[in-house]
Amino acid sequence: MVALYLLFAFVAGAMIPFQAGVNAQLAHWVQSPVRAAFVSFVVGTIALLVLSIAIWKPLPSGSRIADAPWWVWVGGLLGAFYVAGSIVTAPRLGASVLIAAVIAGQSLASLLVDHYGWVGFREHHVTPGRAAGMALVLAGVALVRFF
Repeated sequence: MVALYLLFAFVAGAMIPFQAGVNAQLAHWVQSPVRAAFVSFVVGTIALLVLSIAIWKPLPSGSRIADAPWWVWVGGLLGAFYVAGSIVTAPRLGASVLIAAVIAGQSLASLLVDHYGWVGFREHHVTPGRAAGMALVLAGVALVRFF
């Protein structure tokens, strides 16, 4: 089962450079990276609405939703920041440098999230091996950028 999750994550990750390029082109046509991000989210919202209807499951109670911590509601804002940021930077950096930088940012943030057990993750402290891996990721960004 883990192999299927890894494959799904791999394929989802493979879509990111395409998404950045498509959205950057959309920004050209709608003359604004913010509008392009908005259109991207509207299309995504429609797709998720259709999927939600197809796999119908009742919504949780209002009290359950009200009991959720405040920070669980910021995922859409984080997604909007990522999409708008990739739209602005993709044409200037190119797909390879953009995605290398994104992966480095994700990796560094992931080390912190795991180390401190933030946002519901189990604590997994930074070890010398993990720190060395992060250094290699950052070196990879430099190699992709300068060569």
